[in-house]
Amino acid sequence: MSKPVPPDPSARDGLPNVVAPVFRVPVRADLEVGTPFTHAPRFLILYGSLRERSFSRFLAYEAARLLEAMGGEVRLYHAHGLPLPDDAAADHPKVQELRDLSIWSEGQVWVSPERHGTLTGVMKSQIDWLPLSEGSVRPTQGRTLAVMQVSGGSQSFNAVNALRVLGRWMRMITIPNQSSVPMAYREFDDSGLMKPGPLYDRVVDVCEELMKFTLLTRERAALLVDRYSERKEREPERLKAVAADIGFGER
Repeated sequence: MSKPVPPDPSARDGLPNVVAPVFRVPVRADLEVGTPFTHAPRFLILYGSLRERSFSRFLAYEAARLLEAMGGEVRLYHAHGLPLPDDAAADHPKVQELRDLSIWSEGQVWVSPERHGTLTGVMKSQIDWLPLSEGSVRPTQGRTLAVMQVSGGSQSFNAVNALRVLGRWMRMITIPNQSSVPMAYREFDDSGLMKPGPLYDRVVDVCEELMKFTLLTRERAALLVDRYSERKEREPERLKAVAADIGFGER
């Protein structure tokens, strides 16, 4: 049996494709918090239905009550009056309200009904109005996220799976746990309160986990979303090269 061929020593001679000034080695000390936050964890909750009797809104209120009981400060956004994406300017009052709340938040909960096998247009419109960046401000990056759904029929995870994809795209820290409430019309009483049982217990689990992840990451959010590729793009020499490529170089 032949011996394995040792790797080419020249392959260990460096990283020629890495831009050294912006290459960083993460170390434990980076995660130490200098001045801990003293304010309550801040949560924004979005839900994806405009119906008068909306089970996603009922579930959103359950999450709000739980997070407040755990010491959080909670805001719910109501999408009534929010225009379709690109059907109004970004300075529309409902759009600005949504973006301001997202910037204020440190964690978010997204609750959608399942419609036609995925999340609703109301839910997607809210997320579509949140840009990855707005100047130097990033309304979603580094924030924690919990996803939940309600269904009229048997249990499904289509909506929460779609919300997870969106959360990742928005560069949010999406927690592992999630809640899917099947036959939601059976799970809430006439006043909109969720009935006790295993499905309610799972909602408590999700809110508890969201609180833990938020306390763990909120003071470190800027570090957690700091990326080599973005630092590289901000390098003066790189910016000069890009400017030259698009015709804005020195004249």
